[in-house]
Formats: sequence, C-alpha cells, structure tokens
Amino acid sequence: MTINIQSMPAGQALACLREGWAAQASGDLTASWMLHGRPGVGKTDIVDRLAREKEARLVDLRLTTIEPQDLRGLPYYDHAAGKTVWYRPEDLPDDDRPTILFLDELTAAPPNLQPVVYGLLQERRVGPHRIPDTVFIVAAGNAVEDGAVAYDLGTALSDRLIHLRIEASAGDWIENYAIPNALDPAVIAFIRTRPDLLETTEAALGAGETVAATPRSWERVSQILSGVADPRARAAMVEGTLGAAVAAEFEIVASDIAASLAVDDMLDAPPGRRDALYPTSLHGLHGLIYGLSARLDADTAGAAVAILAGIEGLAARRDDEALRVLPLAELTTHGFEILIRRGLDLGLGEVLLAQPEMRHHMEARDGRGAA
Repeated sequence: MTINIQSMPAGQALACLREGWAAQASGDLTASWMLHGRPGVGKTDIVDRLAREKEARLVDLRLTTIEPQDLRGLPYYDHAAGKTVWYRPEDLPDDDRPTILFLDELTAAPPNLQPVVYGLLQERRVGPHRIPDTVFIVAAGNAVEDGAVAYDLGTALSDRLIHLRIEASAGDWIENYAIPNALDPAVIAFIRTRPDLLETTEAALGAGETVAATPRSWERVSQILSGVADPRARAAMVEGTLGAAVAAEFEIVASDIAASLAVDDMLDAPPGRRDALYPTSLHGLHGLIYGLSARLDADTAGAAVAILAGIEGLAARRDDEALRVLPLAELTTHGFEILIRRGLDLGLGEVLLAQPEMRHHMEARDGRGAA
C-alpha cells in the first residue's frame, strides 16, 4: 500500500515529534507515531535526539527479533486466586519516568506479532499491562519499494498511528546533523556541492546494485576518514560504504581538501602567516568553513572568526587569478552563518559577538539589508 502523505526532511519530523511530546505532556493529545523512510535516512537518529533533548529513557524494541509473548508476557497459574496471571515483560515501561518507547522495524515484524502491537499503539496496553502516561510511543519502518524486507501495514494497524514520511534533504542534514555532530569537513563540503548524492537508494535499486549512499553511510565515511590511516584500506572502505561511482567522485573532492586544508595550522598560526595557508579551491574553502565549525570552542573562537573574515579579500592579498573567479564574498557570508549557528548551539554567542571581525560583518550585513 502507498504511504499517501507528503515527505519531509528529518529536521521537520523531529519538530513534529517535539510538538507531539509537548501536547502529550499537557494532556491535549495522546497518540502513537510512525516514521516511514528508506533505510539509513535518519529515523532512529530522530528518536535518539528527541530522547536526549527531553532527558528521557529510551526503550528500543526491534520487532523483528521478538515473539508475541515477549510483549504480552508469560502466564502462570495463581493457585490462591484460582486464575491465570501474566508476568509483565521487563522491556515494557512500568514507572512514571519520562520514556520513549521505540518500536523499530514495525513493517518488518511478522504478521502474527501485529495484533499484539495494536493494543500497545492505541489503548497503550498489552493484555493486562498498561503503559504509563509518561511514555511517548514512536514506531518506524521501511516499505517494500525501499528494497527492505517489509509487510504492508493493515488498516487496523495504520489507523492507530500518526504517520510521518522522512526523506533525505541535503540542506537539512548538513544543518541539523552533520555540522552539530562535527562530521569530517570533506563529507560536508562534498554533500553541499553534490546534494543529489546524499541518498542514492532509488538509483541503486533501479540499477540492481546493493551498495548505496545514505545519510547513515556518509556518517560512516566520516568515521573512516578520521579513524583509518592507510590510504588503500580507507579507499576500499569508502567504496564499500558508498558504492564505486559515488566513492570515485568523493575521492576527488576529499583528496583536494586533504591536500590543501590545514585547519589546525591556521588556528595556531599568527595572523600575518595565515594567508599562505588558505585553500585555493572551492572545495577546499568549503572544507575550511566546516573544519572551523567543527573545532569551534571558547579558545578557538577568535582565530576562527578572523580566518573566516579573511576569505573575502583573499584574492587581492594573494594576487591569485584562481581565487578571483571564486565567490569569496558569498563564501564568507555562508561561513559566518555556519559559525554563528554552531556558536549559539555551543553557548558561545557572546564570545563570537565580542570579536571585532564578527561585529564588522554584522554591521556590514545590516547595512546591506537597509540599502
């Protein structure tokens, strides 16, 4: 069956769940939620982030690995009462702690498990076991057309859920995941210039290929770049994560950035010696922006702001024809936007605003807006 709702980026889906959490906490809405989306698109990460934000316990039940009795519990005969009583499963929350109950892989759960899940999602109970009001229930799953093992949701199950369909969005992923989690600058710079390669599952399925790029696989590439020193092994791992075609394109950008980017050297260098260390390619300058964001803290804020401010006039100072054709002013503005957003997330807003180059940038931006 078709999921007949519009898709949204992961950041918007997280915002919906935040509102749902608030509405449940105020007593205005009690519902169960269903996240649809291709493998690796970020469904699990959304739930993890919500749990961290709300300081909630996360109970993660993978429905492909359990049997109906794992949810309902096991019976025993109470001789004194003369009736059968059920032992409560230890995985079901039974106290008033703020909790997210995450029912992952719902669409891949065997059909004989789905009736047991019905009561959990609608009546917030399984057999005699009730779920406390402080528990926020979210399910997730893939569809058959996503190349995953999946069953169609029956109407009885589907009707018990508020459905959200998540799609990969490069801008949303960069802003709300890659930058906050300090992914490798080469990964972020590449996706900014090739947003169409953030998620290639549909193309891979159409070509009969097994390996595809997804937001999850790009995170793994970032880990490979930082954790694997041997170039040949690293290249093989990246190809095994993204597929040969995407990995070949990424290697060009990654090599360019690796050859020209020295973020730590720039941060440590005296101001008069930084000009020679700037990358001279568009990919390299993008990598510099994201690298500065990843290393931003109270100690590096002053140097990071000064380095970003230096991008706009770099062509004149270096007298480099290759730099003259690059959009240095736009890169500078973009870099400040990234740094400000990252600084606010880290509680460094006042530190950044105290830098003279930042104040100059803000005044110039306000002047352009007024004009």
